[in-house]
Amino acid sequence: MSAEREYKYLTKRPKKETIEKYYKVSTCMVSDALDKLGLSAGIYGIVPMYDKCKKIVGPAITMKIIASGTNNPPGHMGSDPLFVAEPGDILVYDNAGRPGENCWGDIVTWSAIQKGIIGTVADGAVRDLGEVREADYPIYARSRTPLTARGRTVQGDYNCTIRIGDVQCNPGDLVIADVNGVCIIPCDRADEVLEAALDILEKETAMIEEIKKGISFLEVDKKSGYDKLLEKK
Repeated sequence: MSAEREYKYLTKRPKKETIEKYYKVSTCMVSDALDKLGLSAGIYGIVPMYDKCKKIVGPAITMKIIASGTNNPPGHMGSDPLFVAEPGDILVYDNAGRPGENCWGDIVTWSAIQKGIIGTVADGAVRDLGEVREADYPIYARSRTPLTARGRTVQGDYNCTIRIGDVQCNPGDLVIADVNGVCIIPCDRADEVLEAALDILEKETAMIEEIKKGISFLEVDKKSGYDKLLEKK
């Protein structure tokens, strides 16, 4: 590391045991829990970029992407977030949802795997998906493109507050991504949101089990009080 450069490391992450428990719930349940607690909910339109893309849960290492110009940072886009990330982290890139401007590819995929990063969420486009899929690296994005980022976009700030869809994401916030989409959970509310999501899981599982036994939906629905399940506390 250059002595002249000061890197921005995360100082706060959710507890490891909390992160592991989030694998029990889906983004749908987390989104409902966020709604119930009056927090920003799920993100529409950022989805897995290939079939059988693995579910991921981990702390966010963020990066803001800006237009290329006369004052560009040196090196490959995303080198600083990659450098400061720790095993189990998720890279979260704010590319303003731009559908044709790439912000991820095969070189950074293998660099992320080398660091133990478990996946990437990009509000924008990604490429090299054949290679990414072969590497079994989870990538969630808004679109795909063959275009290079070179001459189009560069790394702006990193480990800073960014916007993903309509949701604010801060460094260290908990990210969960699965086949349904992506949710961002504020780091200091992770345990509270998890408790609410697990409660929703328990209630919905009980309803489904009763329906499987042949009890009518109308009866199950009336008994469950499902319409009040997401009432804000």
